[in-house]
Amino acid sequence: MSEPTTTAADGSVRYGTLTWVPALQRPDLLAEPVRAALERLEEADRVHVTEIDPELADTAAMTEAYELPLEASVNCVLVAGKRAGEERVAACAVRATTRADVNSTVRRLLDVRKASFWPTDRAVETSGMEYGGITPVGLPAEWRLLVDAAVAGGPVIVGSGVRRSKLLLPGEVLLALPGAESVEGLGLAAQGTGE
Repeated sequence: MSEPTTTAADGSVRYGTLTWVPALQRPDLLAEPVRAALERLEEADRVHVTEIDPELADTAAMTEAYELPLEASVNCVLVAGKRAGEERVAACAVRATTRADVNSTVRRLLDVRKASFWPTDRAVETSGMEYGGITPVGLPAEWRLLVDAAVAGGPVIVGSGVRRSKLLLPGEVLLALPGAESVEGLGLAAQGTGE
């Protein structure tokens, strides 16, 4: 996978056809919970943001339009299940070339009988982020953050909480987020990827 290249003394980098700037220099491109989380994150200087066409926020469209490697994109899905009447929620971060193993790994980690993807409207309302922009950065502290171990190596592109921008950061920074857990085998080979 290609690496971002530093382009200027201001800390901006080039990745794909995009120029990415230090995220906290452009708070207008961040959802409020994301901005607040970055302000508390020790490694925030390693997180960059870029503006994109919101119509291209979905992974496949974005990677093609901006010449970004698909394997750099990390999807964040929200999953929940109940145990003894208590809802247990987890955000799962997996490379776009994989899919989250909800029915086995996530279900077991949440210790629930059945784990399901959260409905879109509930995910948006509770996270404070836009659909298509939900990111591991800035999620509610009471949710578990399960990060596929394969995400730790190399650059990662995730949502910024809004559809009109994306974040770029080293994978290990995701594991520095509060409550993040590295989970081996969380991401399964997606059908059609040949992996």
